[in-house]
Amino acid sequence: MSFDSLRFLIPRLWPDTVEILLVAAVLYRFLLYLVGTRAIQIMLGLVILVVAYFAALFAEFTMISYLLGVLFTYGAFAALVVFQPELRSALARLGQSRWVQAFARGDRQSVAEEIAEALDRLARAGTGALVAIEGDIELDEFIASGAPLDAAVSADLLTTIFTPYAPLHDGAVLIRADRIIGAGCVLPLTQHKVVDKSLGTRHRAAIGLSEETDALVLVVSEETSSISVASRGRLVRNLTPDQVRGLLSGAPLPPADSEPVTAAGA
Repeated sequence: MSFDSLRFLIPRLWPDTVEILLVAAVLYRFLLYLVGTRAIQIMLGLVILVVAYFAALFAEFTMISYLLGVLFTYGAFAALVVFQPELRSALARLGQSRWVQAFARGDRQSVAEEIAEALDRLARAGTGALVAIEGDIELDEFIASGAPLDAAVSADLLTTIFTPYAPLHDGAVLIRADRIIGAGCVLPLTQHKVVDKSLGTRHRAAIGLSEETDALVLVVSEETSSISVASRGRLVRNLTPDQVRGLLSGAPLPPADSEPVTAAGA
């Protein structure tokens, strides 16, 4: 190949190479974002439908391929509805930068201090509590089971909500960013068999919500006055207030107990 041919191809090759790398990076980040969320199950369902469509074409199943073709034609509108929370969260991330995160870190630390202080007070008083901090998956569907709120997170308010015999004490508090969005809410119990029989309804609800969403769920045990956290189906118990502050500020989850609290296959 002559030098003139290479000089002609190089200007054409590098934009295509950069474009392919950019698309691959975006797809990788998108799939990485979906892992661990309920959206990945929907994606797997779509893959199965695509495979079924091409299998129907190959087998010449006219009716099935036609129906699947109609489904794909109007499926884009359905996908916008189904993936609305994920798309909104992804678009929100596009507007994030290190400068924005640096300015928001102060508010995050303040919220962590208020929650940790409230849980410490409740633990010392032997008062049970259940607090769910929303992640990327919204918790709006659980607000209707309790009382919708829109209040700033504060240790005094959280302590008051969980005061025994208060109207909203027997349920979960839902927190989004620096706002309390719900109280007295009912959370789904884990569907797995709980190995540790000492765990009550609050702990089972915390594990259940962490299995369905990416929320960080904090529990104060009424029986042992200990603080626990559930995340992605894992439960870590006997946390200190400092560990709670660290978790809410972005620290990794501490090691779980040596024995699992649930049997996933049971």
